[in-house]
Amino acid sequence: MAKYGEIALKGLNKNTFEDLLVRNIKRRLKKCGEFHITRNQSTVYIAPETDDCDMEKAIWWVTRTFGVAAVQRAAVLPKDFGEIVKQGMPYLEDVLGAAKTFKVEAKRSDKRFPMRSPEIQVELGAAILEAFPHLTVNVHEPDVTVKCEIRDTNAYLSAERIIGVGGIPVGSSGTALLLLSGGIDSPVAGYMMAKRGIGIDAIHFQSPPYTSERALLKVEELCTELVPYCGDIRFYAVPFTEIQEALRDNCPEEYFTVIMRRLMIKITNRICAKKDYNAMITGESVGQVASQTIMALGCTDKVAEYPVFRPAIGLDKKEITEIARKIGTFETSIQPYEDCCTVFTPKHPKTKPSIAEIEKAEAGFDFEPLIEKAIENIEIKDFKL
Repeated sequence: MAKYGEIALKGLNKNTFEDLLVRNIKRRLKKCGEFHITRNQSTVYIAPETDDCDMEKAIWWVTRTFGVAAVQRAAVLPKDFGEIVKQGMPYLEDVLGAAKTFKVEAKRSDKRFPMRSPEIQVELGAAILEAFPHLTVNVHEPDVTVKCEIRDTNAYLSAERIIGVGGIPVGSSGTALLLLSGGIDSPVAGYMMAKRGIGIDAIHFQSPPYTSERALLKVEELCTELVPYCGDIRFYAVPFTEIQEALRDNCPEEYFTVIMRRLMIKITNRICAKKDYNAMITGESVGQVASQTIMALGCTDKVAEYPVFRPAIGLDKKEITEIARKIGTFETSIQPYEDCCTVFTPKHPKTKPSIAEIEKAEAGFDFEPLIEKAIENIEIKDFKL
């Protein structure tokens, strides 16, 4: 049983979110076997149709599907208390056999069932104590919480609850391009915005020979690691070497990083317009580096023609790193292959640039032909679920 989180709070358009969630789950489970999937009462029911279904793999995928708050692996039983006890005790044996304490939670959605929720809890708790005499009841911090839900068609008995990623289904909030650098922050930013229902594709700026093939492979691996959460990702690799060399040769060094970011945004604008993306996403965090001061970010945003989402803007490095570890991108992000942002890094970058200063520094060279050339030579790769 995949339990809703935020979707349960939606109003008249709740069905839209539910349908999208079911579609997203179905796509992920194709690689795990044949399943019968239905939804009712803020729950998606997922039942294997053949004995060779990979249930562990299915649970892995469903818990990484945005919109799912938790997954409960459950026995589907008749709505008869005697049968719940008779069939339920063997089902619970593996989990309760290794526990010391437990409690029972019951929910009776079908009010025609003769026992009320408190009665179910008391009677089922007594049956568990009889079947597993080594256990004791702890209603505050139990090792295992046994859940019994009486729903329209069946009773569901479970003792395994796995926390999901929550959020709302990917695809419910439009699409955006993630500026994916290869560091720790940008994959986390993509994950955080996908959690808000945004479909994510990625754009990366590469500068060979200053950056290596291994650096590009590292970023592609990050796309692969984001796919279980974000779904399919289209990856745009932009050749950026000539632009950076022109920037080095024609603009004041202290403005290099901010102007470079502005040029990246200008290129991203063009792709957003051509491919109908609604926004762009970056992993910037205020004050983390010289290009991420309030003034520098203001200079960057001045050229943005689409909303720029920065979900990590108020997080410190420790918080961002914790999320990266949780979603499995951290170890890839710390591989020692430099990205284009480290090429020609100024010794003393300007931390409080003004728009007038930046525009004056840019006026000495026309970057437009190089921007057009870079866009014409973009390499595209698709990463699929």
